[in-house]
Amino acid sequence: MSAAGNVTRAEVCVVACAEAWRGAGEVMVSPFGTVPALGARLAKLTFTPDLVLTDGEAALMVGAPPLNTPPAELVREAAMGYRAVFDVVWSGRRHIMMMASQIDRHGNQNLSAIGDWARPTVQLVGVRGAPGNSLNHPTSYWVPDHSTRSFVEHVDVVCGVGYQRAAAAGVGATRFHHLGVVVSNLGVFDFETPDRVMRVRSLHPGVSLDDVVQATGFELAGATQRGAAVPETRLPSPAELSMVRDLLDPGGTRDREVKG
Repeated sequence: MSAAGNVTRAEVCVVACAEAWRGAGEVMVSPFGTVPALGARLAKLTFTPDLVLTDGEAALMVGAPPLNTPPAELVREAAMGYRAVFDVVWSGRRHIMMMASQIDRHGNQNLSAIGDWARPTVQLVGVRGAPGNSLNHPTSYWVPDHSTRSFVEHVDVVCGVGYQRAAAAGVGATRFHHLGVVVSNLGVFDFETPDRVMRVRSLHPGVSLDDVVQATGFELAGATQRGAAVPETRLPSPAELSMVRDLLDPGGTRDREVKG
């Protein structure tokens, strides 16, 4: 449980992820992870009803079905095959929330390998579609365990492209490049700074700025100004909490993903 009564940290994170799509309009949402998937559904049911959700395979879904709905019970409204996904990606009409094994101050993300590229100590899922995603449409990130191992000075492999590298590559890389937010189990972060480096946007209830500083492997913009007030991540409303607990995730799978 969080410092905000009976609202869990995972439920705060669900709302924080949902807020990433506030005002997005009619775009295809691709959330990776349980909490982002719940956030996308919550956003569609509340303040961003035009969001388009997929079944994760080859179709667009009707509405916002609960997590773990059997495939046979999903209602689909249109085909969304592999080629069609790329048409949406290249048109910019998508906002993905990927996970990150590592992320740095410039927003470079790694989900490929840990250690030296020639002899990595840990092999992960690979680069996947991260470079194309991060250069063609809005991209946000979800990190369920905020630590100096995940928030690092330099990522070992650049998969998702951050602001500094996109700028160095030129207009072809920057034209559609936009990083939204990074949501972790400690807070929400963005890149709304003059030099496009990561800053603290809000802290989850019960989390202090010192907690975040100690768990981050680089200096966050403004974090050394201890006297500065940092907003608190908003809590779910009673209606949102009911949707998450009773409709979207009655089994409570959200709490198993978030480190307390």
